Amino acid sequence: MVFDVRRLDIYRKVPKDLTQPTYTGAVVSIICCVFMLFLFLSELKGFIATEIVNELYVDDPDKNSGGKIDVSLNISLPNLHCDLVGLDIQDEMGRHEVGHIDNSMKVPLNHGYGCRFEGEFTINKVPGNFHVSTHSATAQPQSPDMTHLIHKLAFGEKLQVQNVQGAFNALGGADRLSSNPLASHDYILKIVPTVYEDLSGKQRFSYQYTVANKEYVAYSHTGRIIPAIWYRYDLSPITVKYTEKRQPLYRFITTICAIIGGTFTVAGIIDSCIFTASEAWKKIQIGKMS
Repeated sequence: MVFDVRRLDIYRKVPKDLTQPTYTGAVVSIICCVFMLFLFLSELKGFIATEIVNELYVDDPDKNSGGKIDVSLNISLPNLHCDLVGLDIQDEMGRHEVGHIDNSMKVPLNHGYGCRFEGEFTINKVPGNFHVSTHSATAQPQSPDMTHLIHKLAFGEKLQVQNVQGAFNALGGADRLSSNPLASHDYILKIVPTVYEDLSGKQRFSYQYTVANKEYVAYSHTGRIIPAIWYRYDLSPITVKYTEKRQPLYRFITTICAIIGGTFTVAGIIDSCIFTASEAWKKIQIGKMS
C-alpha cells in the first residue's frame, strides 16, 4: 500500500472567489486594511501606555522609616508678627516640643506685620498634634490674629504622577483670612499611608489624608483668649498601593494575530457572499436573455 504524501497538504486549492479580482473585492480589501490599521494602532497605544492598578491592605508599608513621618508645612499669617509665630509638636508617645525651629523659616509679610511660616519636621506614627501658635513667644500679644492661608500641608515623599489622583495636599489653598481673628482652628486629619511602585519595582512612600475642621474661641485659665491653629492627626491602618503595570509582549502579539486573522476571515466571508450573489445574479440574467 502506497501512501500519498499529497494528502498532508493543508494548502488546498484556493476557491475561485478568492483568485478572481473584482471591484467589490478591492473595496472590501481596502476597508479591511484600514480597519486592521486602526485596531493595530489602538492596541499599540495600549501596549506602550502604562496602567496603574490600586489595592488596599492592612500594613505599615515603610518599615525603614524608624516610625517617623516627614511633614512639610507652609502657612501665611498676614496679621501676626514673625516673632510671635511658633510651631509646637506633641503626641501620645510623650513628645512635647514648644517652639520647634529646626528646618524652618519665617518670612515677613505686609511690611513686617505678618509672617509666612515654612517648616519641615517629623512626627511619630502615633496619634498626636502639631499647632501654630504664640505659645513659644516670650510675651503674649493682647489680641493675636490667627487668620491664615494654608499653602501646603503634605506628608511623606512627593508624588508627581499624572494618573494618580489623591488628597496628598488636601489643605492646600485653605483660606481662613475672613474668619474671626481671635478664633482657634482645629483641623482633624486622618492620614492614609500610600505606596507607589513603578515598572522597575522602585517604591515611593507618601501619605494622603482627609480633613475636617472647626472654628471656636478658646479661653485660658486666666480668662485670656489664646488662639491657635491645631492639626490633630491619627493614622489609618489601611494602606493604599498604586502599581504601574504594562501589557505583556506575548499578549500584544496574540491580540495582533487575532486582529489580522479575524479581520481577513470576516472580510473573506463577506467577499465570498457578495461574489456568490453576483455570480447567481449573472446566471439569472443570462437565463432570462436565453
